[in-house]
Amino acid sequence: MKLSEIKNILTNLQELHFVLENGEQVPQYFHVTEVGQINKKFIDCGGVMRDEKAINFQLWFSTDNDHRLEAEKLKKIIALSEEKLGLEDAEIEVEYQQATIGKFGLDFNGSEFVLTAKTTACLAEDACGIPQGKPKLKMADLQGSTCAPGSGCC
Repeated sequence: MKLSEIKNILTNLQELHFVLENGEQVPQYFHVTEVGQINKKFIDCGGVMRDEKAINFQLWFSTDNDHRLEAEKLKKIIALSEEKLGLEDAEIEVEYQQATIGKFGLDFNGSEFVLTAKTTACLAEDACGIPQGKPKLKMADLQGSTCAPGSGCC
């Protein structure tokens, strides 16, 4: 989800809820403690220079059980961040404390924001020799094969 998308959703949202993909609710008394832009410049394992940008939201909660962040307040936090930091319309990445700080993508299911799993990947599989998976074939597609039982070809 990009920054522009969350701003559009917040316009029509009264209550603000976040949930993990497994259904676990982020406590309703969470705070958004940071909004920022992360600029990552790196070289992948194939030697290609890369630039990535993401908008970072950090969700945090403590013992302040009476705290409730409303959609309108989050819109104001985003607007201030855009004004002061010059945020771009990039994909949102959410940091959320679990056993360690987890990084998540963000989606919306119609009523709640969903913290989605992020994965790592090799960006240069062809350059660093990672074998491609074997193609999956259906036995029905091999009907024209000349291989017969006992012929030694299979």
